[in-house]
Amino acid sequence: MTILGSVFCQGQETIPWSADRKLTWEDFKGKPLKTEWAAATTASGISYEFSTSGPLDDLKVHFKVYTDFYPQKSWYRPEMCDSVVLSHEQLHFDISELFARKMRKRLRETTFTQNVKAEVREIYRETLKSLTAFQNKYDHQTNFSRNVEQQRIWNKKISDALSATELQSLE
Repeated sequence: MTILGSVFCQGQETIPWSADRKLTWEDFKGKPLKTEWAAATTASGISYEFSTSGPLDDLKVHFKVYTDFYPQKSWYRPEMCDSVVLSHEQLHFDISELFARKMRKRLRETTFTQNVKAEVREIYRETLKSLTAFQNKYDHQTNFSRNVEQQRIWNKKISDALSATELQSLE
């Protein structure tokens, strides 16, 4: 799992997150590192854009938050991978979407000041920090998909969380 922000991947091919489109091994177009021990890596990330309108004392913030998969930075070793590993990698992408929804919610609920750019950037930074910790916890608890029971628990946990935040995903 690699978490990337929009700055690192501008101009690169992306696959936007969608509940209707699941990743396939054909989406993983990067080359594995020779020193890497993992079976696969999902590079996904959250990016945003925003604008403001209105007077400073009644500032309106308009934003969009995106979740993308980066094929050229994602890779797998065919000899080590199966459908269980693919579902583990899909869940990394789903977790990125879950945190994008959390960011959208936080942006909607925040009253911004004249320092809106810095405030939005701080919300983004905090979201990425939480996302990284959560992704690492996921890998640790599932032993990178090898703990099948924990993988099932996490699949349900993230599915339930996405369902619970479905309405919040609207921009």
